[in-house]
Amino acid sequence: MSSIISVSNLTKTYASGFKALNGINLDIQRGEIFALLGPNGAGKTTLISIICGIANLSEGKVLVGGHDINADYRAARSLIGLVPQELHTDAFESVWATVSFSRGLFGKSKNPAHIEKVLKDLSLWDKKDNKIITLSGGMKRRVMIAKALSHEPQILFLDEPTAGVDVELRKGMWEVVRQLRDTGVTVILTTHYIDEAEEMADRIGVINKGEIILVEQKAKLMQKLGRKQLKLHLQDRLTALPATLAPYQLELADSGKELIFTYDTQSERTGITTLLSDLRDAGIRFRDLSTTQSSLEDIFVNLVRTGA
Repeated sequence: MSSIISVSNLTKTYASGFKALNGINLDIQRGEIFALLGPNGAGKTTLISIICGIANLSEGKVLVGGHDINADYRAARSLIGLVPQELHTDAFESVWATVSFSRGLFGKSKNPAHIEKVLKDLSLWDKKDNKIITLSGGMKRRVMIAKALSHEPQILFLDEPTAGVDVELRKGMWEVVRQLRDTGVTVILTTHYIDEAEEMADRIGVINKGEIILVEQKAKLMQKLGRKQLKLHLQDRLTALPATLAPYQLELADSGKELIFTYDTQSERTGITTLLSDLRDAGIRFRDLSTTQSSLEDIFVNLVRTGA
């Protein structure tokens, strides 16, 4: 799969001396959904702003569809649709008028059939004559996506696309994003909702303190960094663990009613068999057990904490 966005040695330093981005190297593949995760202030929005031509880079190079964002700005920008985090629309215009106007800003000729398709895909067709001011927050965000798609871009940036959107509309928007990907649109999203990235992304990048600390296929990331927990529900409450069990680094939970053993899924030996044997020898009995897999949120928090 070829890259549609290529970022090389990108650095952004402000006049104050603050370095918002430091040596970013990133390739985003054509036709994928790429999720960019990071805490507040990590550099997510700065990176998107530079790729979209809203902010200037200090050093490095960015290619969009093979076009340099500085030397060939118009060609690069025409390939991009951007949905910013903040809602900016002409409140007293109709949905149809504001989406059609956005298409004209890119020098595209009128195409009512395309505007109609975009509005129908985003469940906005029945609102086409409504003024923006009358719409709910979730519908206004859909209008922002419609505006970004009005000029038929190959790349769509979604900066916190479901912020302030209820659960039902979030799931509907996820489906819209998948459909866009299926038509060949490359989607890059930033999100604070870890479940959003886990649900939709093909690949995940983690940015922290202006540096990319990891880029990985979602499934491989979960497999590589995910850990499992074995939870043992004890027959009798424990107040302390025998010294013989210290090597397992067990955790007592639920007021001594549960034992939790965390193990690496990639190890040749998980240690579960010997643990159960040692528990039996120590006279500790359990009535039930269960296992849980680390979520993407657990992995993300651990990555940011360790900076690894």
